Amino acid sequence: MAVLTGITQAAPRSRAATQKTVLSDQELERAIRERLATSKCAADKFIVRVQGGVVTLEGHTDVVQRKGAATRMAKSAGAKKVVNRIQISDAARQRVSKNLAQGRRRVQVKRSEVVRK
Repeated sequence: MAVLTGITQAAPRSRAATQKTVLSDQELERAIRERLATSKCAADKFIVRVQGGVVTLEGHTDVVQRKGAATRMAKSAGAKKVVNRIQISDAARQRVSKNLAQGRRRVQVKRSEVVRK
């Protein structure tokens, strides 16, 4: 049996240290509202409700990315689950669709240039 020197064994973690801190519904709602207030999502004034650690987000936005950002902020604040009922305006959907179509066209043009060379 060989003896290794200079190697220390890490102390086992306690069960409490490995679990996330559980916030009350009120604390979680406050944390999410603070995160939204300090972000660009504040302009949309989303409604936040928390029940049993499950967060419900409601409202309207003209920026598609804000819907996902609000979900990520709620998750990172400690939500067990996020129900995102934020609605995206038709104008925002059309802008995204147009940008996506232009992006596809640019890729097609670049591919055709590569083939010709």
